[in-house]
Amino acid sequence: MLTCIVMGISVVKRATHTSKKEKTKTVSYRISEQLHNELNAESIQKEISQNVLVKQILEKYIRWDRFLNKIGMIPIPRGILQSLGGNLDAQDINMIVDILKPVIRDNVMFMKGKYDLKCCIETLENYMKASGIKYDHRTEDELHHFIIQHELGVSWSLLIEQLFKEIFHEFLPEENVRVQTTESTVILTVTLGSDFAEHDY
Repeated sequence: MLTCIVMGISVVKRATHTSKKEKTKTVSYRISEQLHNELNAESIQKEISQNVLVKQILEKYIRWDRFLNKIGMIPIPRGILQSLGGNLDAQDINMIVDILKPVIRDNVMFMKGKYDLKCCIETLENYMKASGIKYDHRTEDELHHFIIQHELGVSWSLLIEQLFKEIFHEFLPEENVRVQTTESTVILTVTLGSDFAEHDY
């Protein structure tokens, strides 16, 4: 883990996705020259190797994109979400969260083959990354900080806060979830233990 912030004597660390070294295999695929040129231009723009770019594309497909049609997910422009969020009141937020919870449960079960806190967090993390929402998971001893920066407005902050609190409460009914919320950022802090990792199951 990489040390990010020192707060008194506690060290805040960014949670790593895996502690195991993955086995790799060299393979080759035949692609058009135009596709190769596009990949090369993109890798130069991102300042990464073409190999790393292709690996990122394939990982995103395996973790998220291949499920989109199967779970009925469609992309929605950010501007539309921002406009819709401007009219949400507390009752609307409650209604949306009540609708989302069973949908999330069904999608997690379909994508992961089971439904628990680790699978749920990982699925939501994959969704946020695929949607361009900034997300980070940091640890501080037994505390876990989940940082979500969406830039969609205060109503969406309140909706994200309530949704995650209810998800944590479902699996950890006795655990208190602390939340810091701004117009564009939500930070949820919960005690999950020093050995909790959503990618280890």
